[in-house]
Amino acid sequence: MKRIAAVLAGMALALGSGTAATAQTRAEKGEAKLAKMLEGRVAGDPVKCISQHNMSRLEVIDETALVYDAGSTIYVARPKDPKMLDDSDILVVDRYGSQLCTNDMIRTVDRMGHFLTGIVFLEDFVPYRKPE
Repeated sequence: MKRIAAVLAGMALALGSGTAATAQTRAEKGEAKLAKMLEGRVAGDPVKCISQHNMSRLEVIDETALVYDAGSTIYVARPKDPKMLDDSDILVVDRYGSQLCTNDMIRTVDRMGHFLTGIVFLEDFVPYRKPE
């Protein structure tokens, strides 16, 4: 009887750990999505500001980065605290000029309740281009 209980406990442990090993966190899913977006592109020198003409081209990747698609160049800005980025939140950007810069205040607001969920501080924007 003890032997059967030990075998069943071992099987339950093996099944449980297998499930945990295959489940991805939001950050891991975000990193995988970003890697796919940047496939075949080469990183350039980081910049503090970017010209952002179309806000709809700014994408939030959960717990990973802000990505701005400027056509031939994709700019990636990682937050100082990646957990502050949630793609279901609304970004509210208070700009201090005509460009989007790392010193601009970025707040996240809950889409349903419209309450503040966080403040995002960005690292530099890294441009990624396809090699010529």
